Amino acid sequence: MNVIFSIAKLSKRLIVHHKNLSSSPRLGSSSLTMKYLGQEEAINIDQELFHEYRFSVDQLMELAGLSCALAISKCYTVKEGNESVLVCCGPGNNGGDGLVCARHLKHFGYCPAIFYPKPTPKPLYENLTIQCKTLDIPFLDHLPNQEDLKSNYALVVDALFGFSFRPPARQQFAEILSVLRNVSVPICSIDIPSGWDVENGPPEDGLRPDMLISLTAPKKCALHFKGNHHYLGGRFVPPQLESKYELNLPKYPENELCLKL
Repeated sequence: MNVIFSIAKLSKRLIVHHKNLSSSPRLGSSSLTMKYLGQEEAINIDQELFHEYRFSVDQLMELAGLSCALAISKCYTVKEGNESVLVCCGPGNNGGDGLVCARHLKHFGYCPAIFYPKPTPKPLYENLTIQCKTLDIPFLDHLPNQEDLKSNYALVVDALFGFSFRPPARQQFAEILSVLRNVSVPICSIDIPSGWDVENGPPEDGLRPDMLISLTAPKKCALHFKGNHHYLGGRFVPPQLESKYELNLPKYPENELCLKL
C-alpha cells in the first residue's frame, strides 16, 4: 500500500495551530549587534568546533536536531491527536540534523515521516537512519505531490541544504524545491532555507519558509527571512569562540536550548 495513504488511514488529518508566543523570551539590546555570518566564516567556525574544541559531527548533529525539534514544538501544535510532519533530508550534515530532528519529534508525540532521496553511505548517517526506523518512522520512496502534502501533512521540515550550499541545486533537488516552493502547508527550514544563497538570500523563485531555525549563529541570508518564526538553536558555543568571531549571541534563558529572535 502506498505509504502516504497508509499514514492517512492511521491518523487523522492534522491542523497546525500557532501557539501564543507573547511570553517567549525576546532579545535585549545585544540583538542590535548580533553577528550574521558569511559562508566562509560559518565554515571556519564549524572547523574550529571540530578541531580546536573537539566536538564530533554526531555530537553537533544531536544538539542541532534537538534544538530544532524543541523550536518546532514551541510554534506548532494541534487541538487533538498527533501531528503529521514530513522531514525532507539532504545528503549532507543538514540532512543529518533533519534525521535527528525527526527522531526527537517522534518522542515529542508528533508523527514524522522522512523523505531522504539520496542517503549518505557513511556509518553516522546509516546509524541515524536505523534509529528512526526502529521508532517506526516511515521513509517515503518519493516526494508527495502538492495535493498529497496538503492532505496528509501539517508541516514540512526542510533539511536539504546547509550553509555549505552553493547554487544552483542539482536537477534531482531542483525538482524537489520546485514542489516545496508551492506547497500550502508551512515549511520550517533548518539553518538555511534550501536553495538560498547563504549570503545574498533567496532567488526569485526560492522557498518562503514560515519558520527558520538558525544554528550556532544566524547566517547573512537570514536577514531576508520574512516568515513568522525565527529561532536560534545551539546553546553550546564556547565563550572563547564567540569572542573571537564577535558573535554577540543573545543569552538563553534558564534551561532553554532554543531562543526566539
